[in-house]
Amino acid sequence: MNVLALVTARGGSKTIPRKNLARLGGKPLISWTLDMARDCSDLDRVVVSTDDEEIAEEARRRGAETPFLRPSALARDESTSMEAALHALNWLDKHQDYRPHYLMLLQPTSPFRISEDIEKTVALAREHAADSVVSVCPVHHHDPSLLMRINVGGRLTPYDGAPDALVRRQDLPPVYALNGAVFLVRRNFLLERRRWYDERTYAYVMPAERSMDIDTPWELYLADLIMKDRVQRETG
Repeated sequence: MNVLALVTARGGSKTIPRKNLARLGGKPLISWTLDMARDCSDLDRVVVSTDDEEIAEEARRRGAETPFLRPSALARDESTSMEAALHALNWLDKHQDYRPHYLMLLQPTSPFRISEDIEKTVALAREHAADSVVSVCPVHHHDPSLLMRINVGGRLTPYDGAPDALVRRQDLPPVYALNGAVFLVRRNFLLERRRWYDERTYAYVMPAERSMDIDTPWELYLADLIMKDRVQRETG
């Protein structure tokens, strides 16, 4: 069971300029994912899919492979990680005769994941012979009874499917959300279904402190504070 780790990191970004190279805790954002993946024995290869030579250079400096540059048509604002994954699998098959059993998508915007998250995700896939395993985190502040819409007149109305009355949080069943940190998918499933998960997908639950996904300047600012504090405590 060999696993290809694919780190998707295009050069452009709408919300944070040059997001994947933005400084976080003293080094580029993408470096946290690359350094963690490099030291994980469950990964057969770590490949970065990027359209940007500066990102590619940083990837190689961190021990990752950049066997190709992603075509610009697949690196637009509206481009998807699925398109990047399919391109990578097809390129590696055609040019290197390389066909991994699984592809693991590792997005640089989840810098707090650790090697244990990867190891346990792979273990779940191995245990269940799963087509896919994805990481999730508990949702504590968005139970259905609190979800609302604002109508055209400015009034609050219950979100579709939400109960009409507030329900005590302790009476609600646990709810989980995709956190974007780890997507592990069997290669054949990905090529045939072009999906990361379906109703048979297994969940790997991560704690909130490792589930932060950075998409805005405010989230980057908070993550930088957290990471600097963590680095300072670890280095004494």
